[in-house]
Amino acid sequence: MIFEAIEYAAAAHRGQYRKGTRIPYILHPLNAARTLIEAGCAEHLVVAAVLHDVVEDTSRTLAEIRKRFGARVAELVESATEPHRWATWEQRKRHTIEHLRTADEEMLLVAIADKLDNIRALREDLAARGEETWKRFKRGRKDQGWYYGSMAEIFRERMMAEPGAGLALLFSGEVRAVFNGWSGSSGS
Repeated sequence: MIFEAIEYAAAAHRGQYRKGTRIPYILHPLNAARTLIEAGCAEHLVVAAVLHDVVEDTSRTLAEIRKRFGARVAELVESATEPHRWATWEQRKRHTIEHLRTADEEMLLVAIADKLDNIRALREDLAARGEETWKRFKRGRKDQGWYYGSMAEIFRERMMAEPGAGLALLFSGEVRAVFNGWSGSSGS
């Protein structure tokens, strides 16, 4: 099922690139999936990680995901999908944070794999391009710091067992690296 998901996601994301780069977008969900594979997660979680942005960023639907990959994978993809693309950045990010406060363990694992790849890419971009990196995003360092810091706190509080606890520590470390020693007080 993992290889079928990779083929499906690659076709769906064909022609898409990571924001402001020439990096094919498909590498992001593959990196999220790799994180879960390396953490020893079940196949359906890896499949959900591969597919996590298909509904949000392409014309594919949850009904298609459900039919092809099953109800639980579709539920996990839905959990990772921002429901209101028309909403403001702040509204969408607050929704994500509130969702993470009540999401089940598997939803949290897919979410942290996604966000871990995002924060790692951000750290690498900052190392290569410096503060110019922030111009690619709708919000700058301060607002992004609030968002990533809030997620790090939730992941640390809620992911107490492995592999989630270890991934939460990795995520917090990346947040500290990107946001200059962030320590857990999210501000906003």
